[in-house]
Amino acid sequence: MRYGLDITPAGAWGRPDQIAELAALAEAHGWDGVFCEDYLAFPGGLPTYDVWATLALVAQATTRVVLGTLVTPLPARHPPTLALQARTVAALSGGRVVLGVGSGDPLGDPALTEAVSRSDLTEAALATIREAAPSVPIWVGGAVTKRRPRARALRWDGACLYRVPPPDWEDLTPDDVAALREDAARESFVIAVGGRQRRSDLAGERRYVAALADAGADWWHEYLPPRLTAEEARRRILDGPVAP
Repeated sequence: MRYGLDITPAGAWGRPDQIAELAALAEAHGWDGVFCEDYLAFPGGLPTYDVWATLALVAQATTRVVLGTLVTPLPARHPPTLALQARTVAALSGGRVVLGVGSGDPLGDPALTEAVSRSDLTEAALATIREAAPSVPIWVGGAVTKRRPRARALRWDGACLYRVPPPDWEDLTPDDVAALREDAARESFVIAVGGRQRRSDLAGERRYVAALADAGADWWHEYLPPRLTAEEARRRILDGPVAP
């Protein structure tokens, strides 16, 4: 099992240079990856910063950790530009970049509010990105309980799925992971689980993470919300991941 730290480039300590400093701290304290949410504007009005400028600085501040987005809403992005950004940061990092993607939320345009329309946009964007940035692994997010996101994830390089999205978050179960592993039918397929804050029941959390690992999960991700104080964010990083 590898352990990822999910951070949002938004809020009082979310500038790209600050995130890069935290990423270096994470690398020194047992974390295996630093992943950033990708927002044009973080909900609630917090100041928001560009995810690829952030990841470029993270690449320069670290030498070992995997870095990437979890997740980029493809229908809201320009695929050739996104491919260029991912390819550039992959070069800066020595090939440590993962592109996490999803279909995102409805975009306001009535033509794009139907899930099937967003799904079609997502599929077209993925084809463009793979052609332009073939060496960048693509992990697909969304609800494991929905047919399209699950099937899409199985066609690409990995899954970063959940059961129920925020605010009513529900994690994958070990049975979900085992089923994904069986259906993927290839060892190279990556299963990343998590993306929420650590529960207060650390013993229970460790048992859950151990069960995920036994079922075939590759990554466990923990989220640091941007509304934490900078001191609390640093403390959680220094504590290291919840390892079984």
